[in-house]
Amino acid sequence: MPKFCRHNRLLQNCPICSREQEVELRPLVSSSAPRVAEPRPRAATPARERAARPGARAGVTVRRVRTAIDDGYRTPLAPGLKSGEEGRRLAEELAFAATRLDVLRSDPPGLYAEVASDGDLEERSWLAFLIAYLSPLEEDDPFAGIAAVRTSWASGELPDLADARTGPRTAHDPARGARTLEAYRAWAGRSGSQAAAFGGEPGWTPERRFARAFERLALPGMHRGPRFDLLATLGSLGAYELRAGALGLVGDDQVTVAAKRALGIGDQLLLERRAAQLAEACGFPLEALDLGFENWERGERVTAGLGPGAEPDPAHVESALAALDL
Repeated sequence: MPKFCRHNRLLQNCPICSREQEVELRPLVSSSAPRVAEPRPRAATPARERAARPGARAGVTVRRVRTAIDDGYRTPLAPGLKSGEEGRRLAEELAFAATRLDVLRSDPPGLYAEVASDGDLEERSWLAFLIAYLSPLEEDDPFAGIAAVRTSWASGELPDLADARTGPRTAHDPARGARTLEAYRAWAGRSGSQAAAFGGEPGWTPERRFARAFERLALPGMHRGPRFDLLATLGSLGAYELRAGALGLVGDDQVTVAAKRALGIGDQLLLERRAAQLAEACGFPLEALDLGFENWERGERVTAGLGPGAEPDPAHVESALAALDL
């Protein structure tokens, strides 16, 4: 007769009571044939299959280990920080990102100067898109890769990206080919022009214009980072009246991950609110938190067009340190 244990399971099927009463853990109804102890074959997994193939690389994910220890540092603006060292790094990266925005407004380098010029707005908008999509290189001529493949908007030709050199914030995936570029031209075509697509309605505020364009630019392959950078750049260079009212934090985007870690919250609405409070306390535009958070999370500085050796404005560093109680 079947016996039930105190967990209301068949005694033979309960991993706790069967061990206590030294009962073999097996189904009550079993074959009458003698049981033979045979090794059970292990199911093949993709990782094992890859490892079994000669020359195959194992599917290993490498994550950076953070060495900063909890030294008692706390600040209400960034409650996720537990280390003064991490706080100082964050202050420096936010200050650098704010410095970059200042440079874009006052003396834009390289191809950014062309976007800020008084030339044809369609050509300038297309160039700004290519810069954001391909990303400046981290070398003496950050725009060399973009200049080598750029085409004009009027020609209707798409850049040949087969051998394109891309920077660290690129959205380009060689496997996707030119689909993102095609989708961008189609997006602009639906509005009649890039100017109409970015400009929106005349009565919109810069924040609303930024938010609507950010939403509509969610094209295949155009993930959060390049979309935000494109609009922030166009606004900083004076091509359009665009100003971020939110960071658009979502998913496992690197900026989103950094914001959650620094601001100590996962809820999107509260995350955006704390980000705005941090930017205001530092005296920086909200757009500065995008590159600032990404560089802080990376652990290395992406200069995003300013070139190697670029440093933050000391006044910005002092302002960020003061805001973070450092």
